[in-house]
Amino acid sequence: MTWFKREHHAIVNDAEKTVRTEGLWIKCGSCGQVIWKAEMEANLQVCPKCGYHFRLDARSRIENLLEPGYELVDLDLVSTDPLQFTDLKPYKRRLAEAQKKTGLNDAIVNAIGQLGPHSVVLSVMEFSFIGGSMGAVVGETIARAVDRSLATRHPLIIVAASGGARMMEGLASLMQLAKISAGLAKLDDAKIPYISVMTDPTTGGVTASFAMLGDLNIAEPGALIGFAGARVIEQTIRQKLPEGFQRSEFLLQHGFLDAIVARKDIKQYLSQTLSWMTA
Repeated sequence: MTWFKREHHAIVNDAEKTVRTEGLWIKCGSCGQVIWKAEMEANLQVCPKCGYHFRLDARSRIENLLEPGYELVDLDLVSTDPLQFTDLKPYKRRLAEAQKKTGLNDAIVNAIGQLGPHSVVLSVMEFSFIGGSMGAVVGETIARAVDRSLATRHPLIIVAASGGARMMEGLASLMQLAKISAGLAKLDDAKIPYISVMTDPTTGGVTASFAMLGDLNIAEPGALIGFAGARVIEQTIRQKLPEGFQRSEFLLQHGFLDAIVARKDIKQYLSQTLSWMTA
């Protein structure tokens, strides 16, 4: 007579468990909670526990802001590596790796379409492409967005996410600050609305040019926004900077921003804003 029956279970080792769950969870950089990745994606890459805004890629931002049927434009521009820059890694190799990683030619995507009832020209930066740095291609792409806005008289929205000017292109990169600023001055003369949306991070030459030139300057919560880095400023002025310095909440308090808008609310906010700006 058999009193006991042995149950046969497959043995799963820790390595197999790791493979099965790898990439399914993400740890919040603010509250430290571990979150189901699918839940994060459904919440537009915002932590459902504390509201911390993770970085969002350019294509996802466009899909979040524009109605279906929008058109991506100005995608054919590619950097020529004008300085033949070589440091620890040749610039051409960096470009090739970034293009493979993001599926983009450079750190910017232009789109035209509808934001609610409004026809708009939208330009969105991609931080994953060499830190969203601004070289000649980024500058020319934004300049084309400005020209398209002038030609159609449709409002321009630029979403910034950048570490600043791209050092591998030297003066060709720095020239873009003046080039874009001059174009935005024409937009202002023509009374065509321009809204600047700053996300984490918006720094360097991008902040020193188009990111702070909007008729309305808004930012996401907790975004790092500034020109020079905090350590550089502290070493220059030999003073300790206040807590939260260069975060969007600090800038709003000191008059550098018009509003801070959560990602889930930004489409409605922009639509309502354009309604009174174009009335």
